[in-house]
Amino acid sequence: MLDLFSALFTDYTLRNVALGCAVLGVVSGVLGCFAVLRRQGLLGDALAHATLPGVCVAFILTGTRTPAILLLGAAISASLGALLILAVVGGTRIKQDAALGIVLSVFFGAGTVMLTYIAGTGNSGQSGLDRFIFGQAATIVREDVVTMGILAGIALVVVAVLFKEFKILSFDPEFAASMGYPVGKLNILLTALIVVAIVIGIQTVGVILMAAMLITPAAAARQWTDKLSMMVFVSGFFGALSGVSGAMVSASGSNLPTGPIIVLAATGIFLLSLVFGARHGFLWSRLRERRNRRAALEGGSP
Repeated sequence: MLDLFSALFTDYTLRNVALGCAVLGVVSGVLGCFAVLRRQGLLGDALAHATLPGVCVAFILTGTRTPAILLLGAAISASLGALLILAVVGGTRIKQDAALGIVLSVFFGAGTVMLTYIAGTGNSGQSGLDRFIFGQAATIVREDVVTMGILAGIALVVVAVLFKEFKILSFDPEFAASMGYPVGKLNILLTALIVVAIVIGIQTVGVILMAAMLITPAAAARQWTDKLSMMVFVSGFFGALSGVSGAMVSASGSNLPTGPIIVLAATGIFLLSLVFGARHGFLWSRLRERRNRRAALEGGSP
């Protein structure tokens, strides 16, 4: 274990992977809080799957696997998916869960077909495109970390500036509309920020597991507090902890995939929070119920 900690400062690859995973954990944890509170946990899953066609189209048009170009294609594709979801929900009688399922399956199906087409072309540059499905954190280099940090920083600054507006939108959108807030624009902006988090994470954990990074840290943080500002902080911490611990376990020499290990680490934190969470954890809730029941019996005795 001490060797792993020392390797964080001396090993170039492990340092980049750990920093990239930490950045992903923080931004996905923070933005995931709003998705969880708005009961849009599947939104991240749908948008993550919607990135795959964009990656394929970017490669077909440019013939290069430059990360910046592929991620730009992923961002455009996910944004189109998000706008399609909003248009279907707002302009038809189709409910949001059905719209999410439609976008998820159609975009991911199209991306899979494109991957098959690219593989059949014999283009030598297509090797490695499939890593966006399951992620491959070991390919992260310093330039990727810098890009991820810039995108995450922009997203977190926007959240900090508009925190009050996002808070009202998450808890009571009707009240926000009555107060004159541009609910539609705020909804689009918050969805765009989730797209940013997904673009940051697909190279690390892939399109399939990205939803877990948005939902699990936030769900874990919810067990510890009822205050949104504290929930955002705790969720970001849990996300970073999951990312760094997953990267270290993956680098321990066991040849374990980094993305799934990160998700399993986040799941472990969630299970511990579910039991020991100070606010909604099972253990403390049972103790409070027992104490309240005893106090009620003692107060009602003659």
